[in-house]
Amino acid sequence: MKATRYIKKGVTNNVPIEKVVKAFANEKRIAILQLLAKQPDLSVDNISSSLEYGYKLVSSHTNKLMISGLIRKKYLGHSVVHTLTKRGKQVLKFVRTLE
Repeated sequence: MKATRYIKKGVTNNVPIEKVVKAFANEKRIAILQLLAKQPDLSVDNISSSLEYGYKLVSSHTNKLMISGLIRKKYLGHSVVHTLTKRGKQVLKFVRTLE
């Protein structure tokens, strides 16, 4: 049976709850969420350097986190930085209870 509950993402899109769960069901994405909790407003390059992951890998993971509504991309001129959304903070709090 498909999940029928939806989580509001931004203002216009709805994200199925299963997509949100799948988005944080990866240790690298959890590491990205934890890093952004400690240091908001990081670029893909900053995240890649801090976690010692490849640029393309981080770019792919941040895109999945953004689509699921767990992080937000902010455009500052030619730069793009990432921050946790309220939902991202809630998910990270939940993940910490499982550790």
